[in-house]
Amino acid sequence: MLSTFNFRVITDYLPLFLQGLRATLWISAMAMSGAFMIGVPACICRLSRVRLLSAPAAAYIDVVRSTPLLVQLYFFYFGLPSLGLRLTEQHIGIMVLSLNSGAYIAEIIRAGILSVHPGQVDASIACGLNLFQRMRYIILPQAIGETIPPLLGQAVVLVKDSALLSLISVFELTRAGQIMASERFMPAEGFFTTAACYLLLYYILKSFSGWWRHRLAAQKAL
Repeated sequence: MLSTFNFRVITDYLPLFLQGLRATLWISAMAMSGAFMIGVPACICRLSRVRLLSAPAAAYIDVVRSTPLLVQLYFFYFGLPSLGLRLTEQHIGIMVLSLNSGAYIAEIIRAGILSVHPGQVDASIACGLNLFQRMRYIILPQAIGETIPPLLGQAVVLVKDSALLSLISVFELTRAGQIMASERFMPAEGFFTTAACYLLLYYILKSFSGWWRHRLAAQKAL
């Protein structure tokens, strides 16, 4: 196999893969930011005792988590133009990734908030703190520390899910592999390089997640 594997072609296409890597990082960063902007309010609404807030948030989370990401992508890609809304493929991809990850982030943050001991919440109420003050000073600082590892795990999932955007002609890592495979008729070399780039991103995020877990464990031991 190695005798027929052309590493020279890979080096020729490295600039293309670097562009794809930058595009994947940018798309993932924008989508993760959007997911937080969606997930945090969805989490707050989900925890609310007001039915008009909790019911729509629960419906959004259930619908997103129970349908495939590819179906969601095609729904917006083909559905929005029929409604007269025309966005670029990249904008649609970022929007769909944000909506999808936002539902999972909402549940991750909700689990972190619920993990805070009820006694601390009761004590903050006894001290006269309102809901905003309790969230800012008592609940969220502890919840964020607990949720960083699963949030990084969700970031890994989002980076890998961004490969689906190649199906709507968005240029990113997987699209770079497709271009190389179609131009040189070398799919093994093209998608091997694509997989290697994703593996690199995965280990970077995994290492940061492991470092945070050790840091969190050390803080709890004090």
